[in-house]
Amino acid sequence: MATLEGCHCRGAAGGRNNSSILYSILKSDKLVSSDEHQQQHALHHLVHKTTTSSTSTSSSSAPTALLELRQQACSCNSTRRRGILRAPQVTCKAASAVLVKTIRFVKNVPCFRELPEDDQLVLVRSGWAALLVLGLAHDRVDFETTETVEPSMLQRILTGLPDRQNEVTTAEPSRAVAAGVCLVDIQAIKAFLKKCWTLDISTKEYAYLKGAVLFNPDVEGLRCLHYIQSLRRESHQALNEHVKLIHRENSTRFAKLLIALSMLRAISPPVVAQLFFKPVIGAVNMEEVLLEMFYGK
Repeated sequence: MATLEGCHCRGAAGGRNNSSILYSILKSDKLVSSDEHQQQHALHHLVHKTTTSSTSTSSSSAPTALLELRQQACSCNSTRRRGILRAPQVTCKAASAVLVKTIRFVKNVPCFRELPEDDQLVLVRSGWAALLVLGLAHDRVDFETTETVEPSMLQRILTGLPDRQNEVTTAEPSRAVAAGVCLVDIQAIKAFLKKCWTLDISTKEYAYLKGAVLFNPDVEGLRCLHYIQSLRRESHQALNEHVKLIHRENSTRFAKLLIALSMLRAISPPVVAQLFFKPVIGAVNMEEVLLEMFYGK
């Protein structure tokens, strides 16, 4: 069972059962946080206020092959294939609801709350997008996009459009929204959702996958690194044991779930923010959203 190794996290002296990831993850899906209304109010407030903050700078590393594909598809100087949501109001509302549930889930994991606040914030910053996409898969939130053509550099110069790198700081958010998201990034999200739905992942399996995503020891700046490493291992072990118990005849299911988990590395937080929140919020700082929802700041 995971223990606190060399760090001074709150609750370290607590009972053995309370610090178990098996206990924490299974229980947290059933608990209802008393400040859920506050989180929803915070999100509602942020959705309706105008902000010119830049999108979150946190990002997850994508596999080399995907990066090369994205460069080929999106970094040329000619027209670029991009996409926007067909029904942004509906999809963004659904994504916002999933974000509220995701934050509630994280706040109700006891061994997460035992960590120092600095570690909590680092893990939330690095994992919110992957957890949100997992939540979309869990709630079977599908979405449709329509392709749009991004102007080339020459077209931008001739028509006076801002450079793509400066779009997030432009005083006209509608221009940035119109550019959309690279189709390669949209396809990565859709491929992950399809993978999850094809596997017909259960609620408990989603819970263990969320634990594996949340407790990410690869993030820089963690104080309780060894403890978080042990929680990640225990999440994988719990998932493996559950799969062996429920799917005894399927010897490859655990490997397939890990493959699905690895697909999340191809999905960056800025892409998730731009696709699911920017159409209704504008240029939003997701870190500000998370801080207000998680800490009420």
